[in-house]
Amino acid sequence: MTEPRLLPGHRRSAAVAIVAVLAALVVAALGVRYAGASEPGGVDARIAGALYGVEPPWRSVALAMDSLGEPVGAAALVVPVVAGCLLLRRPRAAVFVIVGVGAAVGTATLLKHLAGRTIHGDNLSYPSGHTAFATSLALAVAMVATRRAAGTLFVFAAALVAGAVMGWAQVALGAHYPTDVLGGWCTALAVVPATAWLVDRTADQLRRSRP
Repeated sequence: MTEPRLLPGHRRSAAVAIVAVLAALVVAALGVRYAGASEPGGVDARIAGALYGVEPPWRSVALAMDSLGEPVGAAALVVPVVAGCLLLRRPRAAVFVIVGVGAAVGTATLLKHLAGRTIHGDNLSYPSGHTAFATSLALAVAMVATRRAAGTLFVFAAALVAGAVMGWAQVALGAHYPTDVLGGWCTALAVVPATAWLVDRTADQLRRSRP
């Protein structure tokens, strides 16, 4: 049986392409706006003032979310997802999850060095890698789980929820400015759909080349 494509139909492909382009523009605009900065902007200060310094038990929740963006926590999430894809005989999906999440986090890391925005001294902050990770994983899993174009709304809702929760944790703990979080969220929205298109194209070409 042929494994389903990650971007089924023109409607989903068009929707994710539009979102990816808009997200890339937001990432670029924020990167230029805050390049080399070491202080929060006006919007950052207002939002962070309302969220920073949460008390228990919410601080424990924020710390738990933050730990999921660290290497060990991230592996604990990604490995079972990839294993599940392989058990379901969906190697295309497994490759997509690995490459999509890795590309999103790698892009966020590269952009941090390009933007040079810092927080708490020399810690590079824009965009948030933790937010990029959470958003990209949720987005990839939702894209794999929904095979119909009608599931596109669910795909973006999953990405929104995951990015919002991780983003809240990062701002509440003072690890990132709110615009860093927005940049990380948009980085995932830009990179993961492009990865899905690339994986689909490569897998389709390999299938056609088989005798």
